[in-house]
Amino acid sequence: MKQVTIVVPTGNVNLSSISGSFEILTRANAYWERIGNKPMWEVRIASYETELTLGVGFFSLHPIAINTITKTDLIIIPSLSYDYNSVLNDNAALIQWIKEQYKSGAEVASICTGAFLLAATGLLEGKSCSTHWNAANDFRRMFPSIDLQVDKLIAVEEGMYTNGGAYSFLNLILFLVEKYFDRATAIYCSKVFQIEIERTSQSPFAIFQAQKNHGDDVISKAQTYIEEHISEKISFEELASKLATSRRNFDRRFIKATGNTPVEYLQRVKVEVAKSTLEKGRKSIFEVMQDVGYADDKAFREVFKKITGLSPLEYKSKYNKEAA
Repeated sequence: MKQVTIVVPTGNVNLSSISGSFEILTRANAYWERIGNKPMWEVRIASYETELTLGVGFFSLHPIAINTITKTDLIIIPSLSYDYNSVLNDNAALIQWIKEQYKSGAEVASICTGAFLLAATGLLEGKSCSTHWNAANDFRRMFPSIDLQVDKLIAVEEGMYTNGGAYSFLNLILFLVEKYFDRATAIYCSKVFQIEIERTSQSPFAIFQAQKNHGDDVISKAQTYIEEHISEKISFEELASKLATSRRNFDRRFIKATGNTPVEYLQRVKVEVAKSTLEKGRKSIFEVMQDVGYADDKAFREVFKKITGLSPLEYKSKYNKEAA
C-alpha cells in the first residue's frame, strides 16, 4: 500500500485544500476497494505542529508528527498564506524533509501557492511549474530561475506536480487519482464531487496585474502611457524616443521590469479592458474591439483567445449575465 502524506506547514494555510484533498483521495480509495481491489494507499495528514488552528480560530487540526514518517510515496503541499517570506522562514525543517523524501523516491504535488514551498527546496530549479495567477509576480521575483507557466492548470516535472490557483486543486487531485488508480476511478470522483475533469488552463480566470514595483521610472511612464492610450496605435519606436532611450534598451528594460515585451503588455492591457467591458456592458464584440484599438476582427479574436483561452463570444457568453 502506498503512503500519501498531506503536509501542513507552520503558519496560515488554506483549510479547504487540506480537507478537500483528503476527502477525494479517501473516496477514491473506498471506491477502488468496493469494486474488488486491495486499497491503493493510506492517506495521512502530518506536520511538525501537534495542533494547528485554522480559519481564524474556527477550525483545529490534529496532524500526526511528521518526524515519525520515514518513508512516503506522495507528498501533497496545501495552499499557503501570501506572507511567503515568513512561511518559508518558519518551515525550514519541512522544506528539508520534502527534499529528502523526494530524493528517496517520493513524488510531490503542490496546490496553488504551495508551489513557493516546493520551489524553496531547490527541486524546481531550471524546471517549470504553475501557481495561482495572482501570485505570479512574487513567484518570479523570488524564484527567477524557475519557468513559471501560470496559464497551465497543472504542470508536470519529473515526479513533481504543481497546479494553478484556489479550487483548481480539485483538478490536480483528480489528475493524481487517474495516475495512481485509473481513468474510471477519476471519472467516478469527478461525478461524485461534480468537478469538470478536463480543465487544463486557468487563463479564463486570470486578471492581468501589471508589475509596477520594479523601480524603473522610465518603464513606469511607458506603462502609464500605454494604459492611457489603448484605443490608439502606439509606436514603441516613438515612445522610446520620447523617453530618451533607444528602442533596444527600452525593450530590454521593459521585459526586465514587467516580465512582458512592450507588445505583450499592450495586448494584455487591451484584453483586460475588453474582458471587463464584455462582462458588464451591452456593447457588441465589434464595438468592444474598436474601443481597445483593434481594426482587424481576426487579429482581435486571436489575441483574445491566446490570452484568455476563450474567444470573445465564448467569454461574453460565460461571464455576461444578460448573454448567459
